[in-house]
Amino acid sequence: MASNKFPPQSQKTQPGKEHVMDPLPQTIHADYKPSNKLKGKVALVTGGDSGIGRAVCLCFAKEGATVAFTYVKGHEDRDKDDTLKMLLEAKTGGADDPLAIAADIGFDENCKQVVELVVKEYGRIDVLVNNAAEQHLTDSVEEITQQQIERVFGTNIFSQFFLVKHALKHMKKGSSIINSTSVNAYNGNPEALDYTATKGAIVSFTRGLSQQVASRGIRVNAVAPGPVWTPIQPASKCGEMIEKLGCEVPMKRAAQPSEIAPCYLFLATAQDSSYFTGQVLHPNGGEIVNA
Repeated sequence: MASNKFPPQSQKTQPGKEHVMDPLPQTIHADYKPSNKLKGKVALVTGGDSGIGRAVCLCFAKEGATVAFTYVKGHEDRDKDDTLKMLLEAKTGGADDPLAIAADIGFDENCKQVVELVVKEYGRIDVLVNNAAEQHLTDSVEEITQQQIERVFGTNIFSQFFLVKHALKHMKKGSSIINSTSVNAYNGNPEALDYTATKGAIVSFTRGLSQQVASRGIRVNAVAPGPVWTPIQPASKCGEMIEKLGCEVPMKRAAQPSEIAPCYLFLATAQDSSYFTGQVLHPNGGEIVNA
């Protein structure tokens, strides 16, 4: 399982790159046993090229789903290719080939095009996972520029509004929407104030949307991970912070993406979570949240 410590490292660009991380994140447990829980389903995952998004894509593919995911062109080309290879190897009988879509999803029109591409290719969307996010650390709110706020909110929460807006017309009764929030929404993070604000907004968005679409038989839930070994960590933190990643939680370690993805599978699978909507799962290493 995950090491208690990681070697000091940092990346100079966002989005972060998984293929240069040391050690590489664990995408799926070696002893994972699929059971066709998503056979015949079509899933769209944003930020699916690496980290939690990649782990969710691979888990869904092993469970029989046809998977499409978004990535950032240029920055994430290598990780995208690696993910596509994993998904093709994991593809089960009856599933279509995976689809990688280059898109800046902070804009309404781009999100519309993403949804239209998926629907054109596969005919519908059964599971929408709003996972893409970015994070920048600052010492004070006084350092946060308007450009940074607009960028972080665009990627982290505006994209969720836009994708849901365009995907809903292609989702039927029994479909599932799953949003990635964070433990930061509950305990706050003074070093990532704008990121933390978007994650709080996602919790409220999840709760409100779940009530809005409940009558349509569509469930809306979220996952709020604690510290996880993903590219966003070295892309936004210094080497010293990486060495200490996860030490603040009761389990004294960060999670691997493979430990988070099953939460998304549970929420995507009607036979497992049919009475869940408006809820948040908390794989966070033991932090107690009261909200």
